[in-house]
Amino acid sequence: MKIAILVEGETENVFKPFLVNFLSSCLEKRMPKLKFVKFDGRIPKENKLKRQVENLLSGKDACDAVIALTDVYTGKNDFVDAADAKVKMAEWVGNNPNFYPHAAQYDFEAWLLPFWSTIQKKAGHNKSAPSGSPEQVNHNNPPSKRIRKIFESGGRRSYNKPRDGASILRGNNLMVSIKACPELKAFINTIITLCEGELID
Repeated sequence: MKIAILVEGETENVFKPFLVNFLSSCLEKRMPKLKFVKFDGRIPKENKLKRQVENLLSGKDACDAVIALTDVYTGKNDFVDAADAKVKMAEWVGNNPNFYPHAAQYDFEAWLLPFWSTIQKKAGHNKSAPSGSPEQVNHNNPPSKRIRKIFESGGRRSYNKPRDGASILRGNNLMVSIKACPELKAFINTIITLCEGELID
């Protein structure tokens, strides 16, 4: 099984090793080959996304499936929420049974919020965690901005996604975030389903 995962560049740099490590423990001999296709900034839209997906599913080195993983918070008003992002990406690509749209609600950093005690230590500040479910934290102040603020409040340096995102994930159990974040769980379960593994409840 070969799966292409479309992501923005920084997410690939941060998330890939932790995702691969987690899936390896879940899937063992069924572990797929994951091909991360990264973009500088957000993943393509409309016909560009459709062409990208079709190209990945065809040819000599074709993938068996393509997963698109976008942030809802892209800096533009393309998506209302994760559900809207998934519907729009599916519409852009068309009726393709080998395409699986997914979205981080509101951005990748929502999946770091369950590790707030680690964030506090890295930032050097005891600012309390945002209330509510990690994936519902926004109010025009998405998780990435919340994490940046605590880092800057700590007076050390600003949050840097490739460096600090990886540092926050390192040493923590990704399952904690999966259990707290339905969109992350759905993304992981899509990969597990494609590999005929046991789904995460």
